[in-house]
Amino acid sequence: YRLVGNKMWISGGDQDASENIVHLVLAKIVDESRNLPEGSKGISLFIVPKRLPDGRRNDVSVAGLNHKLGYRGTANCLLNFGEGEGAIGWRVGEPGQGLAQMFMMMNEARISVGMAASALAYRGYRQSIRYARERTQGRISSATGGPPVPIIAHADVRHMLVRQKVYAEGGIALCLYCARLVDLGEEGAEMLLALLTPIAKSWPSEFGPAANDLAIQVHGGYGYTRDFDVEQLWRDNRLNAIHEGTNGIQAIDLLGRKLLNSDGKAFTLLLEQIDTTIAKARGISSSLVFGESLADFWSHLAAVLDDLKGSAATEMFDDATQFMRAFGHGIVAWLWLDQVVASTAQGSSPLDEGLTYACRYFFESELPQAHGWLSIVAKHSDIVRAIPEGVFR
Repeated sequence: YRLVGNKMWISGGDQDASENIVHLVLAKIVDESRNLPEGSKGISLFIVPKRLPDGRRNDVSVAGLNHKLGYRGTANCLLNFGEGEGAIGWRVGEPGQGLAQMFMMMNEARISVGMAASALAYRGYRQSIRYARERTQGRISSATGGPPVPIIAHADVRHMLVRQKVYAEGGIALCLYCARLVDLGEEGAEMLLALLTPIAKSWPSEFGPAANDLAIQVHGGYGYTRDFDVEQLWRDNRLNAIHEGTNGIQAIDLLGRKLLNSDGKAFTLLLEQIDTTIAKARGISSSLVFGESLADFWSHLAAVLDDLKGSAATEMFDDATQFMRAFGHGIVAWLWLDQVVASTAQGSSPLDEGLTYACRYFFESELPQAHGWLSIVAKHSDIVRAIPEGVFR
């Protein structure tokens, strides 16, 4: 095929670090005899290399560079295909099946987005720990006197550190769980993966940058300068809520296709997995309260979901992002508890003390917020639809 058109926002769209670059390109075939449907259902997928098998340069050129907030180590390009005779490409799959083919790659790419967001959050967290142990400022009690203490001794700083920990490590646990589902490839695993992919992409990419923001705060004025890496980590991470499907789109996908408009089998299977962890937690005295809290949360979410099924189509997605945020917190709470249960299976106390404290913090400080988000969803407020457009001025 000869392809003519352009692609925008292509990371690594051109570079000289590798011998070749192979683009996956969605395009419409100009052939009325195929009777391809209109819109996205008629798009086909093509492989278009920068260099052809015989070594010639393909008709692909850089039309511009996008000047980004972060991720500046990778050039982001606007590419033109076919400034000459047309870029040579090879079709992947059947005509009109491009999106289905692309999403075989896209879903795993979304897990990678979540992992990248978690990794950036974790790097910021580790730098925060080091700085908080080195920087001395203030005293625990003015009455005791003595020299200034490292800022890690102060409650507010510890809040910021442990929030970074539960966001970064919680995101890693989420993405590793989804990666395991990819590897299993069984029917049940594929159902869970389809349900959790929007969460794997969106939760770390929302709370990863929040962790990086806290890392800047821990560093104080230094965090706002380029003398420390934490400002760059925040800039780099800010992209992850945008690319490979914005988080708002992920929320509509989760609530619409994966929950409200499905047969419910994946959600039932997920609850069965969560109930298994809850049952184990009830057998461990130190984890009993966490198990009960988790059971209460998922009962709350299931009730809100049932209520949404009776909503009008025009309003059911008004608070989809709030719902997805709460859903993600419930999943990460489950994974924190599951890790604690696994670590205590061989003895009366956890093998990793940090797991217990992180889990406790998440259940005491984070999960209650998720109940609040669900309560907002349950109100069915029409505020976003009621605001006149003229108000936005």
